[in-house]
Amino acid sequence: MRVTPRRGEHVLLCNVGGSIYAVRDMCTHDGGILGFGDLKEEVIECPRHGAKFDVTTGKAVAPPATAPIRTYPVRVQDGQIEVDLDA
Repeated sequence: MRVTPRRGEHVLLCNVGGSIYAVRDMCTHDGGILGFGDLKEEVIECPRHGAKFDVTTGKAVAPPATAPIRTYPVRVQDGQIEVDLDA
């Protein structure tokens, strides 16, 4: 799920085995929108050039990207997903 907080930075929420992870919704290779890519287990693939990232750590796991994507702490409380954008 892609969400846009009030300050405008797009965040992608990913469900991996029942745990929710939040990452910046932008490929570090060329700015592609990761939310349009495929999530398989914990790896999301950028639809533009095929770069892959581990959404649990942010680490780039396949080229052409080498820099990690930003991750955010997530808390699920009373059915609400809370993402700490300032961490």
